[in-house]
Amino acid sequence: MTVTLFGETYSVYVRFARLVLAEKGVAYDLVPVDIFADGGPDPEHLKRHPFGKIPAFDHDGFGLHETLAITRYIDEAFDGPALSPSSPKQRARMNQITALVDSYVYRSMVWGVYTGAISDPREGLPRDDGKIAESLSRSATCLDALVELRGDATWMVGEQPTLADFSLAPMLAYFLAVPEAQKLWNTYPTLHTWWDALAARESMVSTKGWDFVA
Repeated sequence: MTVTLFGETYSVYVRFARLVLAEKGVAYDLVPVDIFADGGPDPEHLKRHPFGKIPAFDHDGFGLHETLAITRYIDEAFDGPALSPSSPKQRARMNQITALVDSYVYRSMVWGVYTGAISDPREGLPRDDGKIAESLSRSATCLDALVELRGDATWMVGEQPTLADFSLAPMLAYFLAVPEAQKLWNTYPTLHTWWDALAARESMVSTKGWDFVA
């Protein structure tokens, strides 16, 4: 059996896939792909992912792109703890949260807050405080929604970690590297125990990239 993940450690979506592989105990090769190279990614990668993004995935010749498809396949195709609930309602809630993370959390917490406050200045680009403030406001909306959807569960959905937790984790790690984000985070104490338990998991520790702080 050969499992290959194509991507870079800095990517929140690649880390999501790596977290799921680690949680399932699946050995894999991580093949670097520079999607920001002059002229874009190489032609071989465009065969794997026609939109030139990461990650892409291969399991014994079966190729996939799009992270939600990849992570759901890994959960279903390999042994190890189930990362999707058996209950239709809980599974729907998990899918709702992963969709929320993909559609709203990434744009607000990563692209808006982390990139605006840390990545852009590191690259010599001006810091746009207005953009960061707007993104923090949208991030609060995301956190409000997550608190409501989680309710009093131990994890995001129920009493066992699921794809919902691992989709959110890489994005929250970047978000919490920003001081203004930490200030906002401190107003959501009901999420702190959940995050501490998630951040301490071996899968989280083993998938830290060069830029991750949690």
